[in-house]
Amino acid sequence: MISLYPDIEADATHQIAVGQTHVLTVEECGNPEGIPVIFLHGGPGSHCKPKHRSFFNPIAYRIILFDQRGAGQSTPRGSLNDNTTWNLLADLETIRKELSINKWVIFGGSWGATLGLLYAQQYPDNVLGLILRGIFLAREDDIDWFYGKKGVNRFFPKQWQAFTQVLPKDGHWVHPLAIYYDHLTSKNSTVAHAAALAWAAWGGCVVSYGQFAEPTDSSQTLLNEARIECHYMFHHCFIEENQLLRDIEKVADIPAILVHGQQDLVCPLESAYLLKQNWPTAQLKVIPTGGHLTHDPDMISALVEATDDMVKLLAL
Repeated sequence: MISLYPDIEADATHQIAVGQTHVLTVEECGNPEGIPVIFLHGGPGSHCKPKHRSFFNPIAYRIILFDQRGAGQSTPRGSLNDNTTWNLLADLETIRKELSINKWVIFGGSWGATLGLLYAQQYPDNVLGLILRGIFLAREDDIDWFYGKKGVNRFFPKQWQAFTQVLPKDGHWVHPLAIYYDHLTSKNSTVAHAAALAWAAWGGCVVSYGQFAEPTDSSQTLLNEARIECHYMFHHCFIEENQLLRDIEKVADIPAILVHGQQDLVCPLESAYLLKQNWPTAQLKVIPTGGHLTHDPDMISALVEATDDMVKLLAL
């Protein structure tokens, strides 16, 4: 069993302007002469945390973390303006150039895995390797699994009923994403915060197998995260259907390690197997005890092992 590397503080923090209004908070730590690696957080709309630095050997890696547009410490917080997948891919290129990096390793989980794979398909010559956890292919089926009426809701009927209280009562099916997008972007603060609470409760339930303590009060941070996540899911992540699998040949020669939890209810293991079938050169590590999050000791061990293995792969 491998544990996280010791806690490490950021050595430098940068404020990088992108587009007309957005400013990204980007931090660096580790070895300035090491292998550049960028950590892509999930959500969309989540943020980087101090423990994320510790997946990497600080002697081997130059570690870069950043909060995506509107998320975490990046500003304006919660903004949906000019906030699309294609903006985020352009931001990665801006960061790479600002930090004078030629090529780097991409490390991403869940939505971060989606973004990382899309970036590699867009800019394969700039990628040394990929470490992707909790594969989310962003197809209509993947989004419907989480927010539709014939997916993971069957595991949690009580919580699903609470989540769908906003739907019309006449029996006519309206996709929850349409309603939540309207509510979360409402100028009525009461409506928006109520929607954010319900959104967070449903997501937390699925991620934690129903063991999540539901939030009782909404905050601006909670609303910002829910709004951005819904924005992306409602717009099908701003990519074409099946795009990630369609373009997999573009990354066929890039070293890749896929890590996925057998018990992941957010992104079922089927997605990782399907990606592996279309990407035979990628390694797939299935963690029997792993869910969607990274706090499981076996998941932590697999991810740290993957970052160590990537150093060896790049040295060959």
